[in-house]
Amino acid sequence: MQRIVFPISALILIMVWSSCRNDFEYASNPGNLEFSKDTVFLDTVFSNISSSTYTLKVYNPNHDDIEIPSIRLKQGQNSAYRLNVDGMAGKEFTNIPILAKDSLYIFVETTYSPTNDGKQFLYTDAIAFKGLSSTQEVQLVTLVKDAIFRYPKILENGTKETHPLNMDIDGNQNNVEGFFLKNDELIFTNDKPYVIYGYAIVPENQTLQVNAGVRIHFHEGSGIYVSKGASLHINGTLSSSQDILENEVIFEGDRLEPEYSNVPGQWGTIWIAEGSLNNTMEHVTIKNATIGTIVKGDGQRQTPSLTINNTQIYNSSFTNLQAINTYVTGENTVLGGAGGNSLHCSRGGQYEFTHCTIANYWSHGSRLGTALKIDNYDSTTSGDLVLAQFNNCIIDGSAPIEISLNSNEANAFNFTFDHSLIKFEDTAGQYTNNTLYDFNDNTKYIETLINQNTDFKGFNRNVFQLGEASSAIDKADLAYSLSIPYDIIGTERTQNPDIGAYEYTPK
Repeated sequence: MQRIVFPISALILIMVWSSCRNDFEYASNPGNLEFSKDTVFLDTVFSNISSSTYTLKVYNPNHDDIEIPSIRLKQGQNSAYRLNVDGMAGKEFTNIPILAKDSLYIFVETTYSPTNDGKQFLYTDAIAFKGLSSTQEVQLVTLVKDAIFRYPKILENGTKETHPLNMDIDGNQNNVEGFFLKNDELIFTNDKPYVIYGYAIVPENQTLQVNAGVRIHFHEGSGIYVSKGASLHINGTLSSSQDILENEVIFEGDRLEPEYSNVPGQWGTIWIAEGSLNNTMEHVTIKNATIGTIVKGDGQRQTPSLTINNTQIYNSSFTNLQAINTYVTGENTVLGGAGGNSLHCSRGGQYEFTHCTIANYWSHGSRLGTALKIDNYDSTTSGDLVLAQFNNCIIDGSAPIEISLNSNEANAFNFTFDHSLIKFEDTAGQYTNNTLYDFNDNTKYIETLINQNTDFKGFNRNVFQLGEASSAIDKADLAYSLSIPYDIIGTERTQNPDIGAYEYTPK
């Protein structure tokens, strides 16, 4: 008889425990919830563009399982914020349980359009957590920028406006989502930032003028297309603050959150088509594109297709500047990290760069190219390289070899590096017998420094000012420097000038 007492007792305990669990009720929220932050700051967004999703963690510090009677946005259904609580989307929630010593995730996002006429607007709300005798709140804060939006029309069939553009390096036409800029849209002012969806097309025989201080933001897959016979004039000026860059013209993506500030490939490119005329870039920053700028030539090289001065292009997922059988001149220009080449002079053409820094320190995985690539052919087309001249320039990067010279030996292939610093560590000796890399040939390499220390101050951040140990200091040819007496940030270089876009200044 004694042998069955224990099993019966155990069975009774199990039944009692199960009965208790079935009848269990959560305690009401005593009002002492804890939060991962007391204010959720949603980083700056443009009006009418959704923010990223932000996380708030809610903790139950009690030894009891509790139920929160109400979690709601204070502005209720009128709030521009959106919540997701425990997998449910909405703006008001009731009877939300949290186990003892456990937590709950709340996800927050917003889309807001300010009604005032200011350039930016602080939008706020709060999440209210009801307790037994009090209500706890977590504040929500978003800075919303007002902007000028440019985008393709939505057609009657629901598709977006497209145009056949020669956006192919082989000259083939593609139907691209975009729109022609109207006559009253051809001057960009700095009153508000611009947000562009699709490709903004500069019509033939028209000029797009971009004033100093303009900020242009591109949605994914968007950019600017300069048609045959059209022009792009970007008229930035020197800024007094190199942190704010108040007079610089800046092209970047439309995500303003800090985590997107260095993400490559967020938008398309600035495409300068064949036959486009007299394009100029002055004091411009182009960053986080797929290809920063493409310049396509038409074989007519009496005047430059693009003049690019005091400009930075960096963090492109492929190439920062690709020039195809065209004529480009550049001064005080920095072409930084890219997933391919920093500068690609392709299929011949004519190129003159003076006091430029071409340095590919790519920090987003492996890359496919060198800092500088020059060729006069590809698999389908070839052209004469009339001249590629680099005066007082730095060609550097994180790879052992940072220049690539490729000639088909049929077309002209003329190049010169004059008082320039080049990284070329051919430890395997694979280019020993290649005359293109004969650095003792003083018709191609004039007073050239090979594999010297550049000592950039912040190469991994695309900051290429010179440190005190740089071999580029005092090594530039004064004759070239006198024609460009100030560096990219306005430092004088008329005495003992340095190679590259930046003149060294002591700390």
